Amino acid sequence: MLVHPNFDPVAISVFGLNIHWYGLMYVAAFVSVYILWVYRIKAYPELSDSKWSPELVSDLIFYGALGAVIGGRLGYVLFYKPGYYLNNLTEIVFIQQGGMSFHGGLLGVILGIYLFSRKIDLSFMRVADFVAPVAPIGLFFGRMGNFINQELWGKTTDVPWGMIFSNGGPLPRHPSMLYEALLEGLVLMAVLWWFARKPRAVGVLSGLFLIGYSLARIVVEFVRVPDEHLNYVLFDWVTMGQILSLPMLLLGLFLVVRAKP
Repeated sequence: MLVHPNFDPVAISVFGLNIHWYGLMYVAAFVSVYILWVYRIKAYPELSDSKWSPELVSDLIFYGALGAVIGGRLGYVLFYKPGYYLNNLTEIVFIQQGGMSFHGGLLGVILGIYLFSRKIDLSFMRVADFVAPVAPIGLFFGRMGNFINQELWGKTTDVPWGMIFSNGGPLPRHPSMLYEALLEGLVLMAVLWWFARKPRAVGVLSGLFLIGYSLARIVVEFVRVPDEHLNYVLFDWVTMGQILSLPMLLLGLFLVVRAKP
């Protein structure tokens, strides 16, 4: 049995300004994505469109970050707590304590990629395929933010790695946010990175990302406690996360099947 370290959610306090670990995880995600993109441009020039450069990657980071943060927050508001935020509009902008939706963030990133691709006159799917192999590192840091905040923990369990969370009662629980950090983050990135070593048909990498994420999310949801205000959405076992992941899975399969070599 393990015990959560019970981190202080405030990482640094400077002149009265509190900088939360959750926010730092977002910074770590975007910095890591930038480093990996620049590395791929230099290490695999034959796999990248000739337009790509570190400067262009910086622009893409801006579009992606804006889409991820705005889309993630609005997705959480609309998918998970529309009634609450309708009556508390001013709280929509406060994300220090969490309250972000991956699916909303993905929609925001897709919009950001679309606008960016129009700006540089490059195919949307080519930009998406450029994003796919490094995107999981961002998911990894996001889930670590969930772990630090002690949110999205799992059901009670007697497995040796079960963890007691200070806000989850006295019984050990599945550290489901760590499961997601491993599967959606490190494992998915390793698979995509390996697969992206050679030229692939347009859309394949994006499709594999959608398939990998949705499968990992659907599986982990079986041991993760659903949001208290939603509980199970269907049949006393289907969660909102699984419902939102199903279209991703279908779209990913479609992109892979329709891809032309």
